[in-house]
Amino acid sequence: MKKIIFNVIAFAFAAVSLSSCGYNSMVEKQEEVDEKWSQVQTQYQRRSDLIGNLVEVVKGYAKHENQTLVEVTAARARATQVTLDPDKLTPENIQKFQQAQDGLSASLGKLMLIHESYPELKANTNFLELQSEVAGTENRIGVARRNFNETVKEYNTYIRKFPNNLTASMFGFEKKAYFESQSGADKAPKIEF
Repeated sequence: MKKIIFNVIAFAFAAVSLSSCGYNSMVEKQEEVDEKWSQVQTQYQRRSDLIGNLVEVVKGYAKHENQTLVEVTAARARATQVTLDPDKLTPENIQKFQQAQDGLSASLGKLMLIHESYPELKANTNFLELQSEVAGTENRIGVARRNFNETVKEYNTYIRKFPNNLTASMFGFEKKAYFESQSGADKAPKIEF
C-alpha cells in the first residue's frame, strides 16, 4: 500500500514538475511555428494558382512568346514540387524552398513584361485583375514570412532560456530556421506592368 501511495505521489510530482518546466508552452509555441509555416505555404500556393491563370490569359494574346510561357510553367512546376515539412525547417531546407520560389518570381517578372508588346493584352480585364491579384499575393507572402519569422524568434528564444533549455534538450525541441533575405534583396526588383 505504501508503494502505491509513493508511486501516486511521485507521478503527481513529476506531472507538476513537467508542467512547470515549460514543456506545454514549448508544444504551444512549436504549433504556432507550424501554423505560421502553413500560412506561408498557403500564400505561395495562391501565387502559383494565380500564375497558372495568368499564363492561360497571356497564351491567347502572345502566341509568339512561347519560350517565356514554357519557362514560367516549368518554374511554377519546380516551385510546387519543393515542399517543406514544419519539422524540417532547417536553414538549408528553407534555402532550397526559397530558391524554387525565387525562380518562379524571376519567370513571373518576364511574363509581366510581355504585356508591353501586346496592347490588347494590356487592356484585357482578366489580365489586369490577375495582375492585381498577383501583386496583392506578393504582399501577403511578405506578411506571412514576417509573421513566421516573428513566431520562430519567439519559439527559439523560449527554448534557449534557462531552465527551458534543459527541458527543450531533454524532449528534442530544436531551433527553427528563419527566412532570410537573398543576396541583392536590398535592391527592389524592376517589374513593369
